[in-house]
Amino acid sequence: MKKQFLLLLSALTFALNVAAQDDSLTFVKAQWETKKIAPGVKWKHYWFKNNLFHSNQNINILEINPRRKAKLVLGYEVKRLKPVADFAAESNAIAAINGGFFDVKNGGSVDLIKVDGIGMEPNHLTKNGGRVDHQKGALLFNNNILSIAKWDGTANWETKLNGDIMVAGPMLMYNNAMEHLDTASAFIKTRNPRTGVAVNKNRVLLITIDGRNENAAGVTIVEMAKIVKWLNAQDGINLDGGGSTTMWVKGGTPNNVVNYPTDNKKWDHEGVRKVANAVIVKR
Repeated sequence: MKKQFLLLLSALTFALNVAAQDDSLTFVKAQWETKKIAPGVKWKHYWFKNNLFHSNQNINILEINPRRKAKLVLGYEVKRLKPVADFAAESNAIAAINGGFFDVKNGGSVDLIKVDGIGMEPNHLTKNGGRVDHQKGALLFNNNILSIAKWDGTANWETKLNGDIMVAGPMLMYNNAMEHLDTASAFIKTRNPRTGVAVNKNRVLLITIDGRNENAAGVTIVEMAKIVKWLNAQDGINLDGGGSTTMWVKGGTPNNVVNYPTDNKKWDHEGVRKVANAVIVKR
């Protein structure tokens, strides 16, 4: 009986490894639709039809070379909520994605936002002062350059960071290593639309993955981390997803929203959700 169990376990492990390898090959060999938006900014799109994670997946990526005059800045509201399109229009942006987690009822971020050295929103920690997963990483905006930082375990971590700060998470990759993720957590293991940021030596990648529709299943946080790895990123972080997931590209569609937001429960570009902050790309 023990021998049969070990053989079954070995066969299952082999099958899972083959499936994972197939997914990585499917992803890296995809013929992405690519459009130049501005010097140093490309918009890439691919619709995987039932062949990525055994499901339909619709993925948009903004690939940004900060050395080519493309600027990355943080857009935020302290109490209001508004569509990503409004953040983009007010900044004369060429592209934007939704940012971190926020208070749907009262507005404002639930994680730290710091601009010009001033804390606009604090971290809303748990009752015992602990951090949830989306407070264990951060986007840093320094002189229009975006980077990713990981919580070092200290209580005053944010005070050591430079530049404008958007705390978010969970972390997906850091220093070329995939992060450990709690696969027992429903937030981690449930497929949903996702938004994330990945960084390598020469590029910043803004990523949206659609979901909650027969045309796009969405991904788990673990699957999101795999995609970041397949993009050859050194660091990667998850942002707010679900109904918030939005990518705005000037001229990409009649309303400039190029993914399929879900708040209207339709497969179109209209179901956008109002959010508290955004990652904005300017010339």
